[in-house]
Amino acid sequence: MNKLIGETSPYLLQHAHNPVNWYPWGEEALQRALQEDKPILVSIGYAACHWCHVMERESFENEATAAIMNEHFINIKIDREERPDLDHIYMDALQAMTGAGGWPLNVFLTPDKKPFYGGTYFPPTKAYNRPSWTDVLLSLADAFHNKREEINTQADNLTQHIHQSSQFGIQAGADLNIPREELFTKAQCDTICENILKQADTVWGGFGRAPKFPQTFTIAYLLRYHHFYQHPEALQQAVLSLDKMLQGGLYDQLGGGFARYSTDEKWLAPHFEKMLYDNALLIDVLCDAYQITGNNVYAQTVKDTLTFITREMTSPEGGFYAALDADSEGVEGKFYVWSREEIDQILGEQAPVFCDFYDVQEHGNWEEQNILWVRQPLQQFAVAKGYDPAELATTLQQCRGKLLAVREGRIRPGLDDKILLGWNALMVHACCKAFAALGDETYRELAVRNMDFCLAVFREDAHGQEFYHTWKNGIAKYPAFLDDYAYLIRALIALQEITGDMTYLYKAHDITAFVNDYFGDDSGQYFYYTIDGQDDVIVRKKEIYDGAVPSGNAIMIQNLWYLALVFDNKDWADKAVRATSALSQTVVRYPTSFGVWASQLLQFVTGTAELAIVGADYRARMNDAGQWFIPYRVLVGAPADVSGIPLLSQRATGESTLVYLCKDYHCIKPVSYIEEIINLI
Repeated sequence: MNKLIGETSPYLLQHAHNPVNWYPWGEEALQRALQEDKPILVSIGYAACHWCHVMERESFENEATAAIMNEHFINIKIDREERPDLDHIYMDALQAMTGAGGWPLNVFLTPDKKPFYGGTYFPPTKAYNRPSWTDVLLSLADAFHNKREEINTQADNLTQHIHQSSQFGIQAGADLNIPREELFTKAQCDTICENILKQADTVWGGFGRAPKFPQTFTIAYLLRYHHFYQHPEALQQAVLSLDKMLQGGLYDQLGGGFARYSTDEKWLAPHFEKMLYDNALLIDVLCDAYQITGNNVYAQTVKDTLTFITREMTSPEGGFYAALDADSEGVEGKFYVWSREEIDQILGEQAPVFCDFYDVQEHGNWEEQNILWVRQPLQQFAVAKGYDPAELATTLQQCRGKLLAVREGRIRPGLDDKILLGWNALMVHACCKAFAALGDETYRELAVRNMDFCLAVFREDAHGQEFYHTWKNGIAKYPAFLDDYAYLIRALIALQEITGDMTYLYKAHDITAFVNDYFGDDSGQYFYYTIDGQDDVIVRKKEIYDGAVPSGNAIMIQNLWYLALVFDNKDWADKAVRATSALSQTVVRYPTSFGVWASQLLQFVTGTAELAIVGADYRARMNDAGQWFIPYRVLVGAPADVSGIPLLSQRATGESTLVYLCKDYHCIKPVSYIEEIINLI
């Protein structure tokens, strides 16, 4: 009997009527595997996953295939976004076995949850140099009964490998008697930049070959490195990467928002799913780029992306939804692509210029359809074709509006409407950055509303520090993971900076103390991904890579450093230094896999500007600070002195509002406005 019908995950509900006897991950399925001594098939995917849908149609909806699965295995379906801890563990196992990974992730376990075989997509009949799914099932069922000792040995070895893999690249902790300027050096930062640029695509932007992911952390590092050291090649590659993404099919030219990645080097053909986290992280780096360059295209893209988030990915309660599917009507990208004939009919006499600008071709530019993308920036196109740039911009805007209205009438991609704490916190942080950079009050209100929602529905009790990971239909479940806590703390810090409300800072402090107690590892340097006491995982992993989302460890180190400066907590400061130092050799060597860590290393080299604002107009002065690109800063403010926060102690001087700048244990004479000291920061 299929047990998924009572779940809230859209991905699990998609499989609730399969003839496979699916279970969610839980005690019932795991106990049955032990009692019946059967291998476990764990199938992991997510609602926006194209090949997950394909395998479901071909195999999991097939009665004969389901019968084989039901006879020989305990079948468990997992939404990787609900249980990223399990996905990390079994993806590590798959990569150890095959050297590759991806979704759907199909991994076979012994009854005690240890992996012994796995793969991604399997076709219903042998094809693509892959065995058929039924052949895999039957051969593994036979091996489990007839080669049990070999399977148990393989499972034990893989489990040991998974445990060891989370130690990768970690050296002994730093000797804190060594000055910080010797632990972290400009030479390291230079080498990080050089190693990034060695991987750069200097024609189409980005790093490495197709498929291409946004790699926002790498771009952010280049922007910061240029800011401090005036390195034109770093800036050039950063803005080239952003420009090509914005001009490509990765960006939805009509509706705003970004797809997950590009399947080609030119950013033309995306994998059309839209994830909340990608859009949050791209807003972050676009705000940086706008503040550095003043390029209004970046500002407009931030606005359009947040309009998309508000329109299509915000729940009535104030939470942000997880993702939009790649498919509609069972076809990848169908919602987003156009034929030349359609556009001619809709736009009439405006069609030729629109099609010329967006590369719309008679026979299509992708699988006989057209993905709208910009081959040449508007100004250059207008000059080359003899158009007035302002008139062309107006015409194109009108055309986009007409096409968007027609597109709204199409059958929409599926919406993954679960709400994840960590991803919501990433978007809160993005809204904070958008408000700071652009000054639009809407973005501050959006951030505050979402944070109020998160603190109300994800917390186990109103006064505690324990949170849940996912929420839907009034139900919150699964203990929150390190990423959730790390992103939440960072979002609270950012909210304090744009609201001047110290309550957020105190909450960040208390949650950080909780994370130290319940996620800290034995070395005292890093954090486990899962909370102490969670017993349904075979290992407690430590995730240190910055991948599609930033490493929870990397963000926690940033949080510790910030809060250590605010609350004068030497233990937290030392922990941040030790953790970054222990990983520094690996970060320098592989910076595109450790982009957030690289940025923290750069911060230790360049220093942190500590801005304290005290007086009646402190909120206005804090807003002023947001207009400047100050990548490594602490920003706090209050109407009067605040005990317990050294930066805000003994600062008030009566009627006037003063801005204090401190750095490396000394402060300069206070001023009245940020711009008076911006050159010193």
